[in-house]
Amino acid sequence: MSEELDALAAEIAACRICRDRPLGGEARRLPHEPRPVAVLSTTARVLIAGQAPGLRVHESGLPFNDASGDRLRQWLAVDRETFYDSSRFAIVPMGFCFPGYDAKGSDLPPRKECAPRWRRRALDAMPQVELVLAIGGYAQKWHIGASQIGTVTETVERWRSHLQSNSGIPVLPLPHPSWRNTGWLKRHPWFEAELLPVLRERVHDLIT
Repeated sequence: MSEELDALAAEIAACRICRDRPLGGEARRLPHEPRPVAVLSTTARVLIAGQAPGLRVHESGLPFNDASGDRLRQWLAVDRETFYDSSRFAIVPMGFCFPGYDAKGSDLPPRKECAPRWRRRALDAMPQVELVLAIGGYAQKWHIGASQIGTVTETVERWRSHLQSNSGIPVLPLPHPSWRNTGWLKRHPWFEAELLPVLRERVHDLIT
């Protein structure tokens, strides 16, 4: 990485805002030690914009090092070595730290402190990015902006218009690759039949 990106990565790794200065006061304090997880790159032309690390990623420090990552790599048709090659993929979630669980045992949303502090700086430091894979509603709302209307399903259904947009970097919206979304994939066969071939072709062209 360049000195500028190295310095930014070090700042992100040292971030403790959600622990020390949480939005909403002490009651919103992150209940565990932060461990920001992000992969910045001076050469990667594909940016994977996820939501926030899960517990397994928090423990390992490796993004998408879980069953969701296995499915995402299957969607992309790349192996682990290629996926974790920072010269090919940048990985910058909406929240860098595991946010914890809600009362039902599901992952909480990305922390609100993270994106306003870091996201624009991270993207500005990677002007070579030519495609954003926006995974889930939080990433889609940030990267697609005003044209993101409706549910994640509705946004992904309009994937062609977002990918062909002339305003800014092309964005390809994706559902979360969680295995909890297996039913969603079965109900929407067009995702695998129509979107995945385009996703794989675009990614292959940009990483080779």
